[in-house]
Amino acid sequence: MDERIKQNHPGFNQINDSLLSRESWKIFQIMAEFVEGFERLACIKPSVSIFGSARTKAEHPYYKLTVDIARELSDAGFSVVSGGGPGIMEAANRGAFEGRSPSIGLNIQLPHEQVGNPYQDISLSFRHFFSRKVMFVKYASAYVVMPGGFGTLDELAEIMTLVQTGKTRKIPIILVHRPFWEGLIDWFKQSLVKEKTIDPEDLDLIKILETPQEVLDAIFAHYEQRGFEPSAEEAEKLLQL
Repeated sequence: MDERIKQNHPGFNQINDSLLSRESWKIFQIMAEFVEGFERLACIKPSVSIFGSARTKAEHPYYKLTVDIARELSDAGFSVVSGGGPGIMEAANRGAFEGRSPSIGLNIQLPHEQVGNPYQDISLSFRHFFSRKVMFVKYASAYVVMPGGFGTLDELAEIMTLVQTGKTRKIPIILVHRPFWEGLIDWFKQSLVKEKTIDPEDLDLIKILETPQEVLDAIFAHYEQRGFEPSAEEAEKLLQL
């Protein structure tokens, strides 16, 4: 350690050791989140993860559309996974809860905004975004992305990155409501593809759709020739996720 740090901060070593000890014990908390997630979610396949804004009110058209999409997916045999909170997350859980298949909420503990909704057959609570993200991806047969903010964009970028880099299997990535998403996709094409920071085929699995039936049809079309179970190669990727 630089002598200047020692001189100016005589208690540095003691503080650093204390923080290191806390961080080391934190590992067990992180392990517990993964273990509980794996054990409780292993039975939900096939499932669809739905994302969208926590701030969308129940009277908003996006909320009703999400309820309808989730109910259609649930009745078709898909477990529906959402973030477990309000807004679009609540709408997704609500639609699934009204359907035939399980409604799963992956709740995150936040200083504000995140309050668990009552429409969850399986409810998990996470302290860490990264462990929660793994659960969204690991058992998903498709991603349905409703209009949302930074968190929604984060989840969209996450799955696109994992597919692009081969860290997970290719699954349908469905953006709902063209007026909301079209500008972003145009920017991807006009800036990212043009500048060669992504390949044109990186966008091939993204579809912009409007109705619950279109969402359902797109997912079934993707799996029509192969079934929902991961291949041996895909299962290995998911194990190493």
